[in-house]
Amino acid sequence: MAVDLVGGCKAFVAVGEAGSFTRGAALAGIPQSVASRRVSALEHHLGELLFDRSSRKAVLTPFGRDMLPSARRLVRLADAMEQDAHRARFRPLRVAVPETCTTRDLAELDSEARAHELFLEFRPAPPGERSELVRTHQVRAAVTAVPADTGVWTVPLGVAGTTALAPGKIYLESLRVGRSGRLPRRRIWIQPEDDVPHVRDRLVRVRDAVGLRPSQVSVAESLTAATAEVLGSADLLVCSAAQARELGMTWRAIGELRVERGFGIEAVVADDATRIRDRLRHAVARSLGAEMAERETE
Repeated sequence: MAVDLVGGCKAFVAVGEAGSFTRGAALAGIPQSVASRRVSALEHHLGELLFDRSSRKAVLTPFGRDMLPSARRLVRLADAMEQDAHRARFRPLRVAVPETCTTRDLAELDSEARAHELFLEFRPAPPGERSELVRTHQVRAAVTAVPADTGVWTVPLGVAGTTALAPGKIYLESLRVGRSGRLPRRRIWIQPEDDVPHVRDRLVRVRDAVGLRPSQVSVAESLTAATAEVLGSADLLVCSAAQARELGMTWRAIGELRVERGFGIEAVVADDATRIRDRLRHAVARSLGAEMAERETE
């Protein structure tokens, strides 16, 4: 039978220092019968008696006196390991997240994670960098941009602006400049989070199909730059409804197609991805302004 070497040494040290099985058991926080069994098992494992049981006191044998310093070192190491494990368990799990997540979104996600004994630290990054941050171990996990049909979370996109927009969907063909060219050329701005093939390329194909000029669908350097272009003009920003509300813009769905952001989760250690996906599935969805994909995780 395998011996609990650490438990036996803890009982041995406590009894040896107290000089009594009763006081030693109390010092170790265990019943006297448990302390006695652990010391007996340790003696059997080591092949010699540690205590002289001919007297009422727990008197160390010569072998016991020789073994006590080693037992103390083992107990100290075991205690240190437990403390290290506790610290490691509560070390923040660094996660790369979309730059579109607001401070409030991430604070609420962190708050819910703590209820599951997960302590998160966030690193906002554009979609092209998040997987690379995982690969290079700069973060332990990342919310990655994926096609919507393969994602855990999806975010419907539309267009938003600051000028009055008619009710209903906006059709991109309505932005086509007439032959006279006198009307201002309205542009659609794609923010960096949506500069991915499953969003950008679909919008470009519709642009070409309905006869818009190439410059009428453009990728901005940042969300701030895109928003600046839209403010005070008739331009439109590709974004989610939640982003539109945050920016004080009017949001409409696009008439010619349904376009969505898709998000998955990847991590250096697969168990971290599973914990985030399973324990924080709905909290992550809220932080992304997302809908839940209708699929069970494998």
